[in-house]
Amino acid sequence: MSEERFGEWVAVRRHGFVAELVLDRPRAMNAVSTDLALGLARACTALGEDRQVRAVVLTSTSERAFCVGADLKERNSFSDADLMRQRPHTRAAYTGVLELPVPAIAAVHGFALGGGFELALACDLIVADRTAVVGLPEVSVGVIPGGGGTQLLPRRVGAARAAELVFTARRVEAAEARELGLVDELVEEGRDRTHALELGARIARNSPVGLRAAKRAMRLGQGLDLRAGLEVEDGAWRSVAFSGDRAEGVAAFNEKRAPEWPGE
Repeated sequence: MSEERFGEWVAVRRHGFVAELVLDRPRAMNAVSTDLALGLARACTALGEDRQVRAVVLTSTSERAFCVGADLKERNSFSDADLMRQRPHTRAAYTGVLELPVPAIAAVHGFALGGGFELALACDLIVADRTAVVGLPEVSVGVIPGGGGTQLLPRRVGAARAAELVFTARRVEAAEARELGLVDELVEEGRDRTHALELGARIARNSPVGLRAAKRAMRLGQGLDLRAGLEVEDGAWRSVAFSGDRAEGVAAFNEKRAPEWPGE
């Protein structure tokens, strides 16, 4: 397993075709400082450009948290001008995860609050262990979710449920989070990373061209009426229908062997 650092607080570890995107600021429970945001944005750019990556798993080295959101200690020292200068960097970090072109899975344990939960929401799937506590408590400190939460949470659980969670700022423990659809899979304590990596490996066995196109179709089609969504799907289908991966997939099926994807 190789590792590449993106600043002090973010790392990328390779597991074959699966990239593990690691939040590595454990003493601060991965609070999103300016430096962590810069590293995360850079890592996402690199992963998006790497055609060898077929799935990304977002993990944490903190035993107590996935990510507790914004670094409020850092922000306490900010002037208004400092906060405005930081905004493009934090926004780029959240957008970087959201715009990863391959399937992304968040492995959540402990606290995933505010911007931390927004990082998980930016992924396609969320695997949580039984210690997970999630929520968007921003209105309790005088702000609102700023990493996509007001848009991503309603898409996941519906407008009314999202409104209740955002307006009350309440924290939701793992069992209820699974019941409400805030997380997708609930696993035993300490199994979130392992399970997410296993899921990523299953995903990565499939066509890299197909995976990227399927994610693009689903993301671009969200919120469209059915007719427009089907046009998005048709465009994505046409982008893969004459690819080397399609030819290899059909040949492998007929020859009863595992495909060797050319990735083009």
